[in-house]
Amino acid sequence: MLARVLSATVWGVDARLVEVEVDVASGLPTFQIVGLPDTAVQEARERVRSAIKNSGFFFPGGRVTVNLAPASLKKSGSEFDLPIALGVLAATGQMKFTSSSVVAMGELSLSGEIKPINGALPVAHFLSLSGKNYRLFLARENTKEGALVENLEVYGFRHLNEVCDFLQGKIDLSPVTLDRESLFSLEGVGEDLEAVKGQRGGKRALEIAAAGGHHLLLIGPPGSGKTMLARRLPSLFPPLSLDEAIEVTKIHSVAGLLSEKRPLISQRPFRAPHHTISDVALIGGGQWPRPGEVSLAHHGVLFLDEALEFRRNVLEALREPLEVGKITVARASTTITYPASFTLALACNPCPCGYLGDTKKTCTCSYRQIARYRAKLSGPLLDRIDLQVEIPRLDFSEIASEKKEESSQEVRERVKRAREIQAERFRGEKIRLNGQMSARYLRRFSSLGGEAKKLLEASMESLALSARAYHRILKVARTIADLEQSETIRVEHVAEAIHYRSLDRKYEEF
Repeated sequence: MLARVLSATVWGVDARLVEVEVDVASGLPTFQIVGLPDTAVQEARERVRSAIKNSGFFFPGGRVTVNLAPASLKKSGSEFDLPIALGVLAATGQMKFTSSSVVAMGELSLSGEIKPINGALPVAHFLSLSGKNYRLFLARENTKEGALVENLEVYGFRHLNEVCDFLQGKIDLSPVTLDRESLFSLEGVGEDLEAVKGQRGGKRALEIAAAGGHHLLLIGPPGSGKTMLARRLPSLFPPLSLDEAIEVTKIHSVAGLLSEKRPLISQRPFRAPHHTISDVALIGGGQWPRPGEVSLAHHGVLFLDEALEFRRNVLEALREPLEVGKITVARASTTITYPASFTLALACNPCPCGYLGDTKKTCTCSYRQIARYRAKLSGPLLDRIDLQVEIPRLDFSEIASEKKEESSQEVRERVKRAREIQAERFRGEKIRLNGQMSARYLRRFSSLGGEAKKLLEASMESLALSARAYHRILKVARTIADLEQSETIRVEHVAEAIHYRSLDRKYEEF
């Protein structure tokens, strides 16, 4: 007898429907799963067999064949346990199952308990956009995650018996509901900028970065406050919109980083990987691709502290996501694209000892040591950094000052207004922030007056800046003008933007 049960599998941060066909025929006892399953899916045979027996049902003694269609789609994970078990029970007549609207996902324990899986939200989001009235069956722990989307009925179960009883009408369950708006809160948006003494230049750079989505490099001696500043960058961003929160949460769902208590990522992500991280862990991939740190930082901040201690190949891997806002992972069996639109914050010392250019301590590094150290940050990568900011050592008077510093809330209000201007400017376009502008958008929205153009031309010659650096200056100048509510880019806006490329000149000898 043949039975069919719908399921789904995660594909990148989206999903694909999978039809689970179960055929039970007479013959020697075998249990075979076909349709490009991985090891975890093959292991479902033993889990399903034990779960069915320990739930009070019998497992057929004949030939059991399970086909996961389409066969061209690689299947991985343990989410097919539940639909396979339901198919076996339906094919053997132990349960009536004729509904084509049910999509079942869940891992089974040997006792028949249903365990949570990764990627429930991408599946729920995919089903909600399909235009069909699907019902999604999940483990109880996954239901809040699945209920984040609209136009979909989500049911949660703890045991295989509970699913069977519900399908046969023995028990009555209601779809899980969730108040999504209640999950949003400004609490915990990050450490407050008010705690940072002095460093007006660094704070100004953070404000510009948050307003326009610009990447920045903080360079200075040890203890100058680079890390302290960078960790406060997320607190300057406006809150995530609901659509952005769903995007971010889908990525964390695929990576298995959600909990039942926190089904929605409502705050800007802040990822700070250690400098020993590999390029695969940073950008994503592996034999069975999964999101890397660049994707987990989507719509948030990726902070690389001691950036020049990272291996060069790791830093170079950032070039694609910085330029296009996504990362494509290609393997022999599949190609998957993950979103990776983040603000990059780098912090590093000016040299191996950390005191090059310091007013208090003398640098002990040789020319060769400094050159080798600097070579880890290539020219093409440095060109992609819009804001290059020196963070000097603080004087005692600044550290001991009782003057009240500006709070993150105050800066966030200015950032919000600047982003509203950009939202209106790019209405109907595929971009939202100045930092995402291509040359075509720059020509439309960042035209310069005569004096501003002369200043930029002179700076291009004296600093030997590349064409990409020229575009970066225009983007930053546009953001500075937006922060000041100015429709035109004035000379002072260009001058400040050029100031943030000063490291190109200052350290070119190294």
